[in-house]
Amino acid sequence: MALDKYRAKRDFTESPEPAGDTRHTSPGGRAPRFFCVQKHLASHLHYDFRLEHDGVLLSWAVPKGPSLDPSTKRLAMHVEDHPIEYGEFEGVIPSGYGAGIVMLWDRGTWTPEVDDVEAALKKGDLKFTLDGFKLKGSWVLVRTKGNRWGGSGGDRSWLLIKHRDEWAGEVDIAEFAPLSVKSRGDFADILAQDNPAIWQSHRPAEGGEAGAMFARIVARALEMRGAPSADVVPAKPRRTTKRTTATKKSREGSTKQAAPKKATAAAAKRSPRAKEPSAPRKAAPARTARRRAGAR
Repeated sequence: MALDKYRAKRDFTESPEPAGDTRHTSPGGRAPRFFCVQKHLASHLHYDFRLEHDGVLLSWAVPKGPSLDPSTKRLAMHVEDHPIEYGEFEGVIPSGYGAGIVMLWDRGTWTPEVDDVEAALKKGDLKFTLDGFKLKGSWVLVRTKGNRWGGSGGDRSWLLIKHRDEWAGEVDIAEFAPLSVKSRGDFADILAQDNPAIWQSHRPAEGGEAGAMFARIVARALEMRGAPSADVVPAKPRRTTKRTTATKKSREGSTKQAAPKKATAAAAKRSPRAKEPSAPRKAAPARTARRRAGAR
């Protein structure tokens, strides 16, 4: 069964993740269907890219998140299929497989640019169009190694690449629009709605950047709940003699949302820092916004 691997890895008496007991039928051909991206802070931070197909969510783990720059090819590791219900999941996985915080970072519809999705997956070259709150336009998933769809080892390695179109740009969309499209909160907000005290010690990540991020998030979530944060056990320091400025200025524990100097109008209009619209709306392409700005 498509979800056997998914269910085998999880204890649903402990995890709030959906078991996927309901069967779903997905559209075929070039009809639009659901997609989402979930920002997942576990043993390390990554983004889970999911496309609805054949009643499940095909899933890839993207360590650095999607990029709007066509010259940037992002590694995407194919993982087990997830149930359709997972597309709305946001919350805290307290322990076990994938323990950490899951944020619904983007959602919308995807439309295949090919007639036969299954054949494209087997070939290792799937072209599609996204219409989300943050991600839009034409994209491609390309398998880099192996020749089997659904295989293991090298067959799991793909690249997620943005095609050149009006929705492409140099803006770092993960940094520019870091918040949830569901709750409009960050990781600390999501944890504060649950039980932040569960990770005062023995967090999913203890050292490195992920461990430091967990320490800040837990402390701030406890403060938001009015609980003392002095007892939070600090993350183990990394064994390095030098720390880069970028590492010290991690933005995940902060409520400040500063946009980069270069940002496309399309990304700015879709940013969840503004109130999330009830349905995706078309934003002006970047070149249109630049012409308008030049006329002022």
